[in-house]
Amino acid sequence: MHRLANPARFLWIARPATSWLLVIGLLLTAAGLIGGLAFTPPDYLQGETVRILYVHVPSAWLGMAGWAAIAAASVSQLVWRHPLAAVAGRAIAPAGATFAAVCLLTGSIWGRPTWGAWWEWDGRLTSMLVLFFLYLGYIALAAAERERGGEGRLAALFGLVGAVNLPIIHYSVLWWRTLHQPQSIGLTGSSIDASILWPLPLAALGFTALFAAAVLMRMRAELAQTRVEARMRRAAAE
Repeated sequence: MHRLANPARFLWIARPATSWLLVIGLLLTAAGLIGGLAFTPPDYLQGETVRILYVHVPSAWLGMAGWAAIAAASVSQLVWRHPLAAVAGRAIAPAGATFAAVCLLTGSIWGRPTWGAWWEWDGRLTSMLVLFFLYLGYIALAAAERERGGEGRLAALFGLVGAVNLPIIHYSVLWWRTLHQPQSIGLTGSSIDASILWPLPLAALGFTALFAAAVLMRMRAELAQTRVEARMRRAAAE
């Protein structure tokens, strides 16, 4: 991890990795979505609406994984003062917020024919909405700190505190028996039939690769902007 502390070394790895992740992500996402939309049967209860899971489930996973990555970057910044940790946190937040928003949107669309309502103050839905607002708060705080020339320590602390919401999201279907169905996929197996399940790992891996590519692109863009700003300051001082 500390070997990547040098921005030049990081960029040497990130440039080709971005392209590879983007290509792999597009291919896997296309395979997963095409398989789920065209080559799986409708669910015996939910019918064709079950197909939204190929977008909803990966989006939920990445919305939560994104904040877990922010928390890890926050620890790295606060404890080890990793020079790229704040950059990583700022790059992860918009991608995580996007997938959290997609999760909420697709969940609402899925809930309308299933529950008869676009929205319910269900434990899982409400905690996911809180996560989306946490992302917005982190983005605003990190941007304000960077504009003032700060190190991003307040944003890092916010990233750690916000991680408390992750176990709430995960266990909400167990703690509160509301409309949202219990966890369908676990370490010991899945309650989803294999004929419907098989495209989901492809879509999940594809979305994850696209998420990683977006984060790397944002980190590279911020590092490039920092170099330009440094050159402008040097030119102005001469």
